[in-house]
Amino acid sequence: MTEEQNRLGTALRRWRDRLAPADVGLPTAGRRRAAGLRREELAALAGLSVDYLVRLEQGRATRPSEQVAAALSRALHLETSERDHLYRLAHLPLPGAGRISTHIPPSVQRLLAALTGQALAVFAADWTLITCTPLWGSLFGEPAHDPADRRNLVRDTFLPESASAPLPRSERGREAMEAALVADLRTAQGTFPDDPRLRGLIQECTTRSPRFARLWSQGAAGALGHDRKTVTHPVVGDITLDCDILTVPGSDLRIVAYTVAAGTPAAEQLDFLRVTATRAPLND
Repeated sequence: MTEEQNRLGTALRRWRDRLAPADVGLPTAGRRRAAGLRREELAALAGLSVDYLVRLEQGRATRPSEQVAAALSRALHLETSERDHLYRLAHLPLPGAGRISTHIPPSVQRLLAALTGQALAVFAADWTLITCTPLWGSLFGEPAHDPADRRNLVRDTFLPESASAPLPRSERGREAMEAALVADLRTAQGTFPDDPRLRGLIQECTTRSPRFARLWSQGAAGALGHDRKTVTHPVVGDITLDCDILTVPGSDLRIVAYTVAAGTPAAEQLDFLRVTATRAPLND
């Protein structure tokens, strides 16, 4: 099969070859035949089987799902225009304008790789978890074990039966934290009024949670900011951390960072968790 006949596979191979292991937080020690990622490394980052990635690159599979295309776009650190090119090659509709995006720009991907030893996570505008560092998984429980549509902070807050682990406790109190989260979600609704996933989330929480329905009816809009939270961890016990939410210019992503001051008991607790942290990719 020629490159022209296998345009999707050719593009995937070239994108894989240009991505250095250090760009995705992988060690570079040892001899490597090529400067780029190995197939098994890309497959692990995207949450795919190596066999399926081989079939994509060889042109034996030509129509990946939207979930697979999104995972490959993130794992390959594609720019928005490149992500759109991947969707076209896969015969998929482009991610719609006015829809909440789960695409992570390469610069943010590199930031996460450089700070892999910190507790960081990236959320979409509707507070769906897109990706996180290994330490985040050690601190809050491994999110890769949860279905993609269940990894949502709003749902976990107001429908606690869906949460895989207890939520951290805010020093501002639960009521204030919930009100701020609902106000942030209303701001997202103003930006993405036609997003079906966001509409479904609001409808589900309004129907099933009287607390959410009451706060939503108040109409407040705003943005979450700095907080100080306590996590009850099954191994290290209670650990209190600073929580900051960073935004990316030109993007509606939220980068959530949990940090502690050096030399404190909380820092020692994080160091212990850091030793046991492992990476697990999140699938859409």
